[in-house]
Amino acid sequence: MKTYLFTSESVSEGHPDKVADQISDAVLDEFLRQDPESHVACETFCSTGLTIVAGEITSEAYVDIQGTARRVIDRIGYNKAEYMFDSNSCGVLSAIHEQSPDINRGVSRQNADQGAGDQGMMFGYACSETDSYMPLPLFLSHRILQILSEIRRSKNSKMPYLRPDAKSQFTIEYDAETGKPLRVHTIVLSTQHDSFASDDVMHDKIEQDVKLIVIPQLIASLPAETAALFRTDYILHVNPTGKFVIGGPAGDTGLTGRKIIVDTYGGRAAHGGGAFSGKDPSKVDRSAAYAARHIAKNMVAAGVAKEMLVQVSYAIGIAQPVSIFVNTYGTAAKGFDGEQISDSFIASKISSLFDLRPAAIIERLQLKNPIYEPTAAYGHVGREPYTREVELIREGKRITKEIQFFGWEKLDMVEEIKSAFQLA
Repeated sequence: MKTYLFTSESVSEGHPDKVADQISDAVLDEFLRQDPESHVACETFCSTGLTIVAGEITSEAYVDIQGTARRVIDRIGYNKAEYMFDSNSCGVLSAIHEQSPDINRGVSRQNADQGAGDQGMMFGYACSETDSYMPLPLFLSHRILQILSEIRRSKNSKMPYLRPDAKSQFTIEYDAETGKPLRVHTIVLSTQHDSFASDDVMHDKIEQDVKLIVIPQLIASLPAETAALFRTDYILHVNPTGKFVIGGPAGDTGLTGRKIIVDTYGGRAAHGGGAFSGKDPSKVDRSAAYAARHIAKNMVAAGVAKEMLVQVSYAIGIAQPVSIFVNTYGTAAKGFDGEQISDSFIASKISSLFDLRPAAIIERLQLKNPIYEPTAAYGHVGREPYTREVELIREGKRITKEIQFFGWEKLDMVEEIKSAFQLA
């Protein structure tokens, strides 16, 4: 049997770039909480003892930038002076100014013809490898770090030495003919930790705990078919350098938008190059990428194909997409005439099934709400959609409203797509 290997990585919420992403999205949320028409392009820089928040913002809201940044840093777990970056003592500088009027004039029309906030191409992807319609290597890379975070935060933690920064990587072996995953080939897990013994003793203890605590919890959380891919012959690398005490922004500078492949499809699909965090939904870098994921996921769930990449492209200030492209990698279903559905036909159907004008995307996916901070770690896509009551400020009054999170992950177009393609 011919096989091939494919690898994806993820990083924890304590990784310096993810700290920056979460601060940027928390600032965005605070503006949207008070003024849903806010236009925000917020970047964050984190280093030893220092956070800088900068960008272009047009809003009627007032946001405590310093307080917001400190809250996020504390939530992540950087709350001890020994980390050399902590929520109470790090410096927080703000360099916010108003959005360029040349950009603002194209995206401020309060109607369906609101133009795209920039030119560019955005991609969405889905496949049938996992229940979340995400590639398996990335799904597992995210999941093991979520479990590591749960262990770190738990009372009476079995791994009390854990610190917030961590990285993971999964290599999966695939059948070259069918593309089906065969087994977990290699796992790499690097986790920041307290200094509690000699280097060799620390490394051996952490490696043992990963084998006996983390991986068993990961396997137990998976569907039986996926869990069966963990055989006894996988390769495991834990903290390969032997020691990982200095981490987070003290170990490496963090910057918004440097983990765009972790944020999306782990290298399995194309990427338009634009980061998501810190950008309000008038920026199609974000909103159209979410819309393309929504399309691809619903198409695969409807049985149009087993795997699908959707590209949409825009010109700044223009509402309608310049182009729509689809690639099903030869996995498209057969149509009512018995012939395989062509990618070009699927692309043409997308235009009639989904309104891809920015204002329509924003309305359909409810993107003017403060929903973005949870997206900034463990992937913007492949997450479980949910609703939650959130406090908003409208016309000076505090109100509570139930809002949708990860609305682009909802399978709400499956039946309509089946009907359009005449699929059973």
